[in-house]
Amino acid sequence: MSSLSSPQAGLLEKVFRYMDLHQDECVQLPDGQTLPIPPIILAELGNAPERPTVCFYGHLDVQPAAQANGWLTDPYTLTEVDGKLYGRGATDNKGPVLAWMNAVGAFRALEEDLPVNVKFIIEGMEEAGSVALEELVEREKDGFFSGVDCIVISDNLWVSQRTPALIYGTRGNSYFTVEVRCRDQDFHSGTFGGILHEPMADLVALLGSLTDSSGHILIPGIYDHVAPVTEEERDMYSTIELDLDEYRNSSQVKKFLFDTKEEILMHLWRYPSLSIHGIEGAFDEPGTKTVIPGRVTGKFSIRLVPHMNISVVEKQVKQHLQYIFNQRNSSNQMAVSMVLGLHPWIANIKGHQYLAAERAIKTVFGTEPDMIRDGSTIPIAKTFQDIQKSVLMLPLGAVDDGEHSQNEKINRRNYIEGSKLFAAFFLEMAQLHGMAGTSA
Repeated sequence: MSSLSSPQAGLLEKVFRYMDLHQDECVQLPDGQTLPIPPIILAELGNAPERPTVCFYGHLDVQPAAQANGWLTDPYTLTEVDGKLYGRGATDNKGPVLAWMNAVGAFRALEEDLPVNVKFIIEGMEEAGSVALEELVEREKDGFFSGVDCIVISDNLWVSQRTPALIYGTRGNSYFTVEVRCRDQDFHSGTFGGILHEPMADLVALLGSLTDSSGHILIPGIYDHVAPVTEEERDMYSTIELDLDEYRNSSQVKKFLFDTKEEILMHLWRYPSLSIHGIEGAFDEPGTKTVIPGRVTGKFSIRLVPHMNISVVEKQVKQHLQYIFNQRNSSNQMAVSMVLGLHPWIANIKGHQYLAAERAIKTVFGTEPDMIRDGSTIPIAKTFQDIQKSVLMLPLGAVDDGEHSQNEKINRRNYIEGSKLFAAFFLEMAQLHGMAGTSA
């Protein structure tokens, strides 16, 4: 049931009808120009002071892809199969960017006033770390962003294939390297094996000391500042739609570390996790090579959650690894570095942007959204929050879209209904803004 007034509901129905009639035009992707270093695009439409201003963040760059690597279709030619739109960037993030433009374009095509002022910030370097984006946001906080009421990010996925979702939190990330060095040259294991403190043996022991077999992080104090679980939060997990068998099968995993939906979601979203990513300097090619690496570097990261402090985590990690290394009485040298430190993000779900999005989802999809978090890291959300802007994460893609993977897709339904969702969101934000103005 829509919360909009009769005139607004009539306008929304008109916009939806236009999108349905022109959905094939929405699916056609124009040929684009490739730029070596793409600029960050700032755009705006409308500046009526009585209307709220919503800003959309998106990115147009994608992960590399080649059909020879397992794609069923050309990854750079949008191809529809059984209601699924396949192509690199279909869900991450070109599809949502186009859906936002479709919503704006429908009002313009029907010669109807947009109920909100609209701004865009579109970048082309997200997959490479959003080069220069944070500096631009800080520089424009009193300029381009000064009148923005909320910023919408649609760079995530639902947790199911059917139920839409709103995301209100993401984890941060601290990425570490630990180097163990004897010398810069490798050794012959027949000549030196048995008389050295081998760097690889030291490194394996260090990495093995980080977690136990259940995934619990063994670094002393690491959980001390994790926000406690409230009853309200616990209740939210119980209402989320997640078929564990479907999730496990689609992930091609025999068994997860936890058996219940609630435990799995909490350990994905609101507890820290530690992952070991690789070892640099070790022999990893096919065949046999009787070498003792003279220097090796292990790489691991910790996904951070509220209210973990990055500098405290860095100190805890270094102290722990130094303690383990000292216990080995090794003559090698060890060096630990934190090469990346990104904060977690959490939103106020009582804000107007979340209420407007929830109402829009009910209007378009006829159901309540799952209120979820995202276990990954989206640094720009915290950057926007740091300049005192409300952020909304409003995903369009389903859990099986395969972002960053072969055969990435977005369902036609998600794409077209997602375009309608943005249009409904405009109207809901305008209505809530008007009510706030009246009460003031």
